Amino acid sequence: MSSPPAEIPAGVIERLPVYLGALIQLRHEGRTTVSSARLGELTGINPTQIRRDLTRFGSFGKRGVGYDIALLVDSIQRILGADHVHRLALIGAGNLGSAIAGYDGLKQHGFYVTAVFDNDPKKVGTRIGDVVVRHVDELPRVAADQNIRIAVLAVPPEAAQQAADLVCNAGIKIILNYTPALVSVPPGVRLHNTDPVLELLHTLYYLSRAEGTDKV
Repeated sequence: MSSPPAEIPAGVIERLPVYLGALIQLRHEGRTTVSSARLGELTGINPTQIRRDLTRFGSFGKRGVGYDIALLVDSIQRILGADHVHRLALIGAGNLGSAIAGYDGLKQHGFYVTAVFDNDPKKVGTRIGDVVVRHVDELPRVAADQNIRIAVLAVPPEAAQQAADLVCNAGIKIILNYTPALVSVPPGVRLHNTDPVLELLHTLYYLSRAEGTDKV
């Protein structure tokens, strides 16, 4: 496989994890090859688009045979940087934080929650899985000791900005914000917002149109 080009359109990068999820599912089912048509059925992405995306990174697949699933999984994981372990710092040890820490899909892609933080004395010292909840004051030291580069915010919305500030001050450069709050980060820190409510509202638009209840 050839090295990926320096600049890849954001749309391609957003689709690669979708392909990866479908390929891992197929691998678990015992499949060894898959066609772009079948991959399109599983992902809802046009097969032509799939072939165009994958061609950016090298030559995959054989006509009449399809893609080698194991090879493609390895290749996409390498492209995304998911072929080795990434340690995550989880900020917030409530219900949402516990659910995120216990999600097996993270480990499947090489993400491990190795540190959990909270400012609630009742939560500090308890365990989420195998990880002991620490006070947020320990974040800078633990992040440096464990070389943590990614943090997940799972705090109440009113605490999101303060949590983001703590993460940035600890030198962590990637933040995944699971709160509906809009937070600001300094240059050099990449922020990704993942609000399930916004995703549901986005989906609701298409449901309304399908049911003929769109009043726009």
